[in-house]
Amino acid sequence: MIQRDIQKKILSLSKKFKAVAIVGPRQSGKTTLAKMLFKDKPYISLENIDHRTVAKEDTRRFLKQFPKGAILDEVQRAPEIFSYLQEILDNSRKNGQFILTGSQNFLLQQDISQSLAGRVAYATLLPLSVKELSAANLLRKDVNDVLWRGFYPAVYQTRPNPTDWYANYVRTYIERDVRQIRNIENLSAFGKFMRMCAINTGQLLNLSAIGNELGVDQKTVKAWLNVLESSYIIFLLQPYFSNPRKRLVKTPKLYFYDTGLAAYLLGLRSKKDVSNYYGRGSLFENLVIAEFMKDDFNFGKHQQFYFWRDKTGNEIDLMAERGVQPTLIEIKSADTFHPSMLRGISYYTALHRSRAKALLIYNGEVNQKLKGNISVTNWRQVEY
Repeated sequence: MIQRDIQKKILSLSKKFKAVAIVGPRQSGKTTLAKMLFKDKPYISLENIDHRTVAKEDTRRFLKQFPKGAILDEVQRAPEIFSYLQEILDNSRKNGQFILTGSQNFLLQQDISQSLAGRVAYATLLPLSVKELSAANLLRKDVNDVLWRGFYPAVYQTRPNPTDWYANYVRTYIERDVRQIRNIENLSAFGKFMRMCAINTGQLLNLSAIGNELGVDQKTVKAWLNVLESSYIIFLLQPYFSNPRKRLVKTPKLYFYDTGLAAYLLGLRSKKDVSNYYGRGSLFENLVIAEFMKDDFNFGKHQQFYFWRDKTGNEIDLMAERGVQPTLIEIKSADTFHPSMLRGISYYTALHRSRAKALLIYNGEVNQKLKGNISVTNWRQVEY
C-alpha cells in the first residue's frame, strides 16, 4: 500500500471525536486506508445489497451487530443510519467508534449536519499527491506522463492502461453515482457536460456558454456543476478581493481534482498527446493547484485558496491565504525561467504595496531565490 499523508490526521481525529467520516472521490483509496488504520473494526460495505437492505429496513438491528463500532463503507447509500447513530454515540463516551466513508460529500453533509453535528469529524482523501508518489518511487520523470496518468491509486498499483481505467471510471461514475446524487434523465448529455468542463479547465466559468453549447439552461448547468463538486470531480477556485464580501460574487475558475480524468475527457490518450495539446499549460496549472488542495486536506492547514485578476487581464494564478498576507503563486509549464513570468506578481505587489511571499512554480530544474521574497521552484519540490 502507498503510504498516505492524511493517516496521522485521521488517527488524531479518531481520538477526539466519536466518529470520523472519510470522504472523497470514488477510488481515491478511502476503503483501503480505513481498513489499514482500523484493523480491529468489522468492515461493512453498503454497496452490498444485502447489507444495505438490512441497514435501511431494520436500522436498529443492523447497528446492534457492532457494539464496539465498525467501518461503514459508502454510508450515503443508507442515510437512515445517521439518526440511529446519533443515539448510539450520545450514549457512549468512547471516541473513534465508527468510521464512515462516502464518495458524495453533499449527502454526508446534509445528513450529518442534522443528526451527527459535533459528533463526527471530516477527513477528505483526494487522489495521490506528488509527495506521496515520490516517496513511493512511483512519480514519473516526464510531466506529460504525470498529467496523462493522473493520481488515482489504481493507476499505479494495478498498472492498467490509464485510458482504459479512466474510461471505466467515467462510465461507472455516470451510470451509478450520478443516478444516486440527482435524477438526471439524459446521461449522454451529462457525459458531454463533463467533457465541456475539461475543455474549460483553468478558465473563467461561463455558465451561459456551456449551456448554449449543450442546449440546456443555466439552472441545469448549475445543478450539474453541483453534482461534479459534491462527488469530488471538480472544484471552483474563487477570485480574491481585499473586501471578503466580494470574493463570492465574481466569476470563479474551474479545475479538476485529477488531471488524468481531465486528460481522458479531453481525448488525450498518451503523454505525447498531452505534450502536443494546446491547453497543456492549463493542465499543468491544474496539477499544481490540486496539489495545494491535497496538501491542505492531508495536513489540516485550513488555508483559503483564490486567484486574482483585474479587468485589464493582470492575473495571479493562485493565492494561498493563511494569516494576514497571502502567498502569491504563479504557475508556468515552461522548462526555462524568464523574468516576464513574474509580471502578474510584480504588478500586484506594486499595486498593493505588498511584501507578501511569492512563488513561481515551473517545469524547470533550477531552483533559485530572487529579490523581493520571490522563489522559483520545480513543481516536484514545492514546500507548501
